[in-house]
Amino acid sequence: MLAPMARLLVVKATAGADAPERCSQAFTVASTAAASGVDVSFWLTGESTWFALPGRAAEFELPHAAPLPDLIDLLLSEGRVTACTQCAARRDITPEAVLPGIRIAGAAVFVEEVTAPEAQALVY
Repeated sequence: MLAPMARLLVVKATAGADAPERCSQAFTVASTAAASGVDVSFWLTGESTWFALPGRAAEFELPHAAPLPDLIDLLLSEGRVTACTQCAARRDITPEAVLPGIRIAGAAVFVEEVTAPEAQALVY
């Protein structure tokens, strides 16, 4: 009998400081899943792409929310973090500028992940 496939949770954050509660929800759900042993792929798109840069997550404030630097660290150690290619380019964010461990990839990689067997995608 074959072992069941691991379920992949793909979480796409589309908001940053412009919509702090939605942004925080994406980070919180993804990091909670990763801490629980779920295979997580976390995508930074739109305004959340800024959090791929060193120090940017520390500037984010939302009462009663976990600090984003802690959540990013957890996601980098327990899952994968990707910044959107076009979103990064629009903000002049280069692969050399992002936090270690964050990759920059585009729609083809996102589609591959969300259409994989047993994948579940959430967009915030």
